[in-house]
Amino acid sequence: MDQEQRQQAIDLYDVYTHEGMDRRVFMTRMTAIAGSAAAASALVATISANPAAAAIVPATDKRLRTMTTRLGGNNGLPLYTAYTAEPANGAREGSVIVIHENRGLNDHGRDVARRLALSGFHAVAVDWLSPLGGTPADENQAREMIGKLDLTAATSDAVAMLDLLAKRKGGNGKVGVIGFCWGGAFVNRLAVAAGDKLNVGVSYYGVAPDPAEGARVTAPLVIQLASLDDRVNKSAFPWITALRAAGKPVKYFGYDGVNHAFNNDTSAERYNKAASDLAWKRTIAAFKRHLA
Repeated sequence: MDQEQRQQAIDLYDVYTHEGMDRRVFMTRMTAIAGSAAAASALVATISANPAAAAIVPATDKRLRTMTTRLGGNNGLPLYTAYTAEPANGAREGSVIVIHENRGLNDHGRDVARRLALSGFHAVAVDWLSPLGGTPADENQAREMIGKLDLTAATSDAVAMLDLLAKRKGGNGKVGVIGFCWGGAFVNRLAVAAGDKLNVGVSYYGVAPDPAEGARVTAPLVIQLASLDDRVNKSAFPWITALRAAGKPVKYFGYDGVNHAFNNDTSAERYNKAASDLAWKRTIAAFKRHLA
């Protein structure tokens, strides 16, 4: 299979996972690209996330203290399940809320939290599907549940979490947020709603709000986009332009020749190590600057 066919397959998968394409139609079209049903299934497996992929930072890393906990339950905030990670000797930097992709909170999201913890942060990977019963094992079911989520309520809950984490015992009162795909869009949405309660946000390939909402943003934003991600970029570029026009502190980084989800190392076909490493370096630099 040549590169053009692989790109067609990746683009098709993006439509299927983000725009509600019927699975039978999706597999029929994927079979046409791959040449057979067996080849199509194998190709889909390399594009989609592999839940069995090895973590970059093992869950047993002795340098870290991790746990699954619950956030909320009072002051109007419903209970959310969350995975937290911080240096074993306690976080010296601020807190970072990790917002998952449209598959819900999985091992990859927990791994991201541990990577942040190794840089000195108190990382909180929230399961945003908690109000609907939590992230299921079936990622297709998780995507369906994401589509039923009350985004207005979730955003309001996220603002309440900023308050909660700002008051964390032993913390420095600063809170940032990072999100990928669905989570990247959520970062943009939260930046509009949170005002000065958010200290910094990093959005990876997330669909952007109405550019008119840019005037409401206070927090510095870092927006990281893939050049081949036309679906996201068509809203992200007007958003960046509006933020700049309004004098907001925004940094945009584009990565040539890479696809949506280039940071997700559990997706063999879309992961790009060079772009991922550079984007991560920029992410940590932003958090060090605004959460120290």
